[in-house]
Amino acid sequence: MYASLLNHPDSLFVQFERLRRELDQVFGVPGLPSSIRSVTPGAWPAVNVGRTPTSIEVHAYAPGLDAQKIDVSLDRGVLRITAERTSSLPQGDAKTHVYAHERGAGRFSRTVALPDDIDPAQVSASYRDGVLQVSIARRAAVQAQRIAVQ
Repeated sequence: MYASLLNHPDSLFVQFERLRRELDQVFGVPGLPSSIRSVTPGAWPAVNVGRTPTSIEVHAYAPGLDAQKIDVSLDRGVLRITAERTSSLPQGDAKTHVYAHERGAGRFSRTVALPDDIDPAQVSASYRDGVLQVSIARRAAVQAQRIAVQ
């Protein structure tokens, strides 16, 4: 009987789960620790943030950039990615007509607040095939460790 209550579409549990998913979509990325924050989905470039036992990994999906003009900075636990994407629209006269303009252009900046256990002295960034990958090492002293019980 309990299982049927959980699966019924009007169940309070089902409604709460739906609300939780909607709040995750609005206020954050599900599955990430609450100490890592980015902006709501839909901002450009799309950013994925994750962690491993030894690092925080940030991937920004931003094709069409010049790697030499991407600025990545880390200040007081906030990662900032700034760059500019130039327009690919034809530059012409009054005879030139643009019927669709779906690829955005211009300057952008994305920020990600990082957890306290990062090591700002150990950061690397690379840009390949339209993906910017930033890797920030985590301090070893803060990492979880297994303690033998005697």
